[in-house]
Amino acid sequence: MTGKPVTTGSGTVLPFPPEPSGSVAGRTMQESVYDPRPRQRRLPEDVPNILVVLIDDAGPGLPTTFGGEVTTGTLSRLRQDGISYNRFHTTAMCSPTRASLLTGRNHHRVGNGQIAELANDWDGYSGHIPKSSATGAEVLKDYGYSTAAFGKWHNTPAEETTAAGPFENWPTGVGFEYFYGFLAGEASQYEPNLVRNTTVVAPPKTPEQGYHLSEDLADDAIGWLHRHKAFEPDKPFFMYWATGCLHGPHHIMKEWADKYAGKFDDGWDAYRERVFHRAKEQGWIPPETQLTPRPETLPAWDDVPDDQKPFQRRLMEVAAGFAEHADVQAGRLVDEIERLGYGDNTLIFYIWGDNGSSGEGQNGTISELLSQNGIPSTIPMHLQALEELGGLDVLGSPRTDNQYHAAWAWAGSTPYKGMKLLASHLGGTRNPMVVRWPGKIAADPVPRSQFHHCNDLVPTLYEILGISAPSVVNGVAQDPIDGVSFAYSFDDREAAGRLRTQYFEIMGSRSIYHDGWLACAIGPRLPWAPPDPRIRDWTPDDDVWELYHLDEDWSQANDLAAAMPEKVAQMKEIFIIEAARNKALPIGGGLWVINLHPELRITPPYTEWNFTGDIVRMPEFNAPALGNRNNVVTIDADVPENASGVLYALGGAGGGLTCFVDDGFLCYEYNLFIVQRTRIRSDTRLPSGRTTIQIETTYAEAKPAGPLAITLKVNGAVTAKGVVPVSAPLLFSANDCLDIGTCLGSPVSADYYDRAPFPFVGTIDHVHVKYTS
Repeated sequence: MTGKPVTTGSGTVLPFPPEPSGSVAGRTMQESVYDPRPRQRRLPEDVPNILVVLIDDAGPGLPTTFGGEVTTGTLSRLRQDGISYNRFHTTAMCSPTRASLLTGRNHHRVGNGQIAELANDWDGYSGHIPKSSATGAEVLKDYGYSTAAFGKWHNTPAEETTAAGPFENWPTGVGFEYFYGFLAGEASQYEPNLVRNTTVVAPPKTPEQGYHLSEDLADDAIGWLHRHKAFEPDKPFFMYWATGCLHGPHHIMKEWADKYAGKFDDGWDAYRERVFHRAKEQGWIPPETQLTPRPETLPAWDDVPDDQKPFQRRLMEVAAGFAEHADVQAGRLVDEIERLGYGDNTLIFYIWGDNGSSGEGQNGTISELLSQNGIPSTIPMHLQALEELGGLDVLGSPRTDNQYHAAWAWAGSTPYKGMKLLASHLGGTRNPMVVRWPGKIAADPVPRSQFHHCNDLVPTLYEILGISAPSVVNGVAQDPIDGVSFAYSFDDREAAGRLRTQYFEIMGSRSIYHDGWLACAIGPRLPWAPPDPRIRDWTPDDDVWELYHLDEDWSQANDLAAAMPEKVAQMKEIFIIEAARNKALPIGGGLWVINLHPELRITPPYTEWNFTGDIVRMPEFNAPALGNRNNVVTIDADVPENASGVLYALGGAGGGLTCFVDDGFLCYEYNLFIVQRTRIRSDTRLPSGRTTIQIETTYAEAKPAGPLAITLKVNGAVTAKGVVPVSAPLLFSANDCLDIGTCLGSPVSADYYDRAPFPFVGTIDHVHVKYTS
């Protein structure tokens, strides 16, 4: 099927002005003419409903649909009934891909050259989608669509994610009339910090009652469909369903992980070989494709010590079960669309990954933010901590924040070299997409191979609907659309591709595609390795570029740079032009906070806080940095005799700190990502009645991750002291919060895990927090 070409600057101004009344008012009702205005339709009655399913951190070598070994029945069913694309591309990172996908613009142009939490002041890295780049949802809403988003958002500036807003950059402020999910980049699948529209809400069940986030997102989306059918059956809908799977932490119930018991016993090298041959047999990749070798800095499976292999296998089994479970939940949503009679006229885009598989678990971890904090650990440390929690079966449970070895991410990127965070190589940027529209698109098992990008989705929708990109939205002149519609390929798998040039850049890793060629530079860091201290001196001028003729070299196997220096120079010039045009300068600008200036990470502008005792769910990015700043917390409370309960908690089971009372004893725990716990406990019980409790935190050595001296005082007298040997320099959690008087999220301390949320039985009148330096 084909539609009208998409144009920009057509003169369309949104929202449309109100229709004038057809009635004429006279002096009396008898003298008046009543002629009601008809309900205005901006689009034909047969426009499709639209569903976009987006999986997180998932490479092309995972799904059985494309030759992998992770069962994806829903994805396979949609491919069988529709068409697929094996050269669809993302940006290699979460927030950037989502911003591009939703707006139709390149990610730096819309301020998302880095994830929202690590934004900085350059326009291309600000973390703010400008109002001059309205989302497709905003436009479709004004044309008459009902719009809803579910799951991971990750496109609201981190500093705006508290319950106080502002809300203009939340999903409901950018075109979605309904939202249910989480604003951050990741979430516990068992105890997420959830938002409905602009209200922070608790999960409807506990983990013990069977709660899992992917199921909850499907349940809520199905409920929204029911309400849409009841209340607005004459309107089309646009739904964006973006599960948090396969992003870490890898959380799934044991029975799902057990489905894969023994399936990965021979390791990642053998897995990659099997998937490569099967992808060829299935016609997903061309027969001449070459399997690229394992990077020298990633270990071979045979090099893994035998006593560590069960741990590494189980991590992959958990990840596979997690991925299959998410695909099943997407299938429930598709089933309900069909049951409600929407099936034939619903256009579904199922995108397997907002980037490639993630190597951020590095060597395999029970707490995935260890690596992001730059804290070194050993596998024996993980195994010892895991044994204390209950052994390998605890992986995937609420008690860990596990993520698999980076070599599994490499295997999940078969046949490519890259993975998430590598914008230079296709394993980081090439993600499968399946499209189904039974009423208009004939099923075709042969994949489309036109080169396309996630910014092409919005112009594709505009072309299908026969509308033009608006010139003005909500009073703001609009930026050009960067994407190129791929609707031309729906009916013609052999159609010549229309996207000629596309740049990619994430934290200095970069590439440029132009007319079948791709030049790239890996940049200063590898996602599976700790940052090199020399990264502070890195300049893009030092990088070595590679060159590939993608039309003849599907997997970037044959570097032609040495043989064709003039072509490399031409491609580098095209890259820098595109980078400048799209606000991607300075190259590597996304490194500014994470590797060069961690002290400039987004934090509240305050040095002192006064809380009442009922403040909960304050996102960690917006909360006092109790774990890596010199500070004093003063609590005024009415303490009953032999009291128990949480006074405050920051973070979750995967890492955090907490102060609580246990049978009258004052307790403090610093949970360094499960692998190390510092516990401090008073020798005597708290006095009953009005009591002042102070927790003083001071760096024992002034260096990142340095030891912390902790002092507990009651009514001015020291009751306990201790030292936290290693601290978290960045943060404990991407989604959990500060809670006062309870621990509503994932329980920080193993000592009260079974009693969570462990509310304080007394009364907290006031909590004062002050940085002391």
